[in-house]
Amino acid sequence: MSAWQMEALRLRAELLLRRAGAPACVAVLLLLCGLLAWGWAWQQRALAAQLEARALPSVPVAAMVVRAPVATPSDNLALFYGVLGQPRHAEQQVKLLFDLAAKNGLVLAQGEYKSSYDKASRVSTYQVTLPLKGSYQAVWQFALQALRAVPFASLDELSFRREQIADARLEARLRLTFYLSDAAPAAASAP
Repeated sequence: MSAWQMEALRLRAELLLRRAGAPACVAVLLLLCGLLAWGWAWQQRALAAQLEARALPSVPVAAMVVRAPVATPSDNLALFYGVLGQPRHAEQQVKLLFDLAAKNGLVLAQGEYKSSYDKASRVSTYQVTLPLKGSYQAVWQFALQALRAVPFASLDELSFRREQIADARLEARLRLTFYLSDAAPAAASAP
């Protein structure tokens, strides 16, 4: 098709659209969209029918039902104490935090440490507050790595402060609590 034929075709289409008006053009466009949607839905139904027609492998119903044993309260308590850390390793966990901070390129000043003990639950807590300086991403990455490395820790506070909006480095305060227990899991199940 030559260039003048393409131009003639374009002009005829433009004249037809002007004669029909905007509402008719919108109606034709909506009709085309509806036809496309109907065709797509019909194709999806046909595909679903094909999948339903396939034979599924037969599995005995008894093999599909697996029941977990019912845990007793003493079992749950033993699992709880089994997850807790040991107080004698708390300083090693703090050193691990300092190593993770250095690995993430954070400046970590001396932190604040506070320990307490609850006699009723036989659980010690070791609260570590760390002032950090670095990028936002590095601080979050450090916080997530710390929680992975110390599974018996909780993230209690994470706050950010920036002196000026253009500063790439910010100051952050991170507070973690380590939950520690001297009780062995076997001792925890005793009444």
